[in-house]
Amino acid sequence: MTLDVLAFATSPRRHGNSETLLDWMLAAMEGEGAAVEKIVVPEVDIRPCRGCNLCETLNRCVQRDYMDYVHDRIVAADCIVLASPIYCMGLAAQAKALVDRTQVFRSRKYVLHLPVVPPERKGKRMGIFLSTAGQNWDYVFDAAIPSVKCFFHVVDIRNKDIRYLMVNGVDEKGAIDRHPTARADAQSLANEVVRRLQELRAA
Repeated sequence: MTLDVLAFATSPRRHGNSETLLDWMLAAMEGEGAAVEKIVVPEVDIRPCRGCNLCETLNRCVQRDYMDYVHDRIVAADCIVLASPIYCMGLAAQAKALVDRTQVFRSRKYVLHLPVVPPERKGKRMGIFLSTAGQNWDYVFDAAIPSVKCFFHVVDIRNKDIRYLMVNGVDEKGAIDRHPTARADAQSLANEVVRRLQELRAA
């Protein structure tokens, strides 16, 4: 069965550094035989969470927008890739809106005590966080990581099954193209994740 990869490009700047890094990874995954879907979050209707907590009784979001589709795709995917630039030391607003709307899965797991994925698929999914930042500070990604871990945790992807590729010092559009290792790192990580998913599926 073909591996199902669901990817989110969340930067409001189309074809910038984080989306380019994502595209390199997805091309490598397709080269390994995976089926890839990329959702460009700023171009679809994903509204912010209202904090109404109605998902705790409805088992779905009260809002009717593109997240109806995204919620189903998150459950179906074998691998979820979240790509975001760092803005003001955190995820871009578009990425954070997506993360916040996965409150549905938190309600499903911890309030309604319902499964997010079927039991036979637990522990057989992976998540990838790709990020770019203009600053060279070694701590520039630190504030984003807790949100990323929360996102993957509520959709039943274990910490040990999350991979990270974060590239700093790339600010202006196209800077990633001049980075000495970013493309090769993206391709290498793609190959590693596809192999690992195949192993998990066969286990």
